[in-house]
Amino acid sequence: MSTTPQQNKDVVLKAFDALFNKRDFTSAEQYWSAEYVQHSAHIGPGRRGLFDLVQSLPGTLRYENQTVVAEGDYVMLYGRFSGNGSPRSLITTDVVRMQDGKLAEHWDVWQDEVTRGESSSGLPMFGDLFPHEPQP
Repeated sequence: MSTTPQQNKDVVLKAFDALFNKRDFTSAEQYWSAEYVQHSAHIGPGRRGLFDLVQSLPGTLRYENQTVVAEGDYVMLYGRFSGNGSPRSLITTDVVRMQDGKLAEHWDVWQDEVTRGESSSGLPMFGDLFPHEPQP
């Protein structure tokens, strides 16, 4: 099965929404390969490790995507996980390798989102506002 970078981006965004926002594990199974390889240091192996992690997190968990790029079979997401049970949201870069239209392999890097007072650049890490600032 050959897919375009745009099709891969669409699948990954749908997969993240199904798993992290809707917590629809049955639907999510259609997006993640049964042979899924997980490289993240904080997530157990395979699809089961990822699903177990999400099940252990609060129902308030949400994923917001800011940027998605794709080349060939690789998709990179830049986003924020909030409501994760920690005092701070996580800003993440996720790299996914697609195979046969499914998420087959994953790497990530993440860090805590900072406030305006903690930002050396004076710019937010995600979007146009710092956390806990009122919306315009």
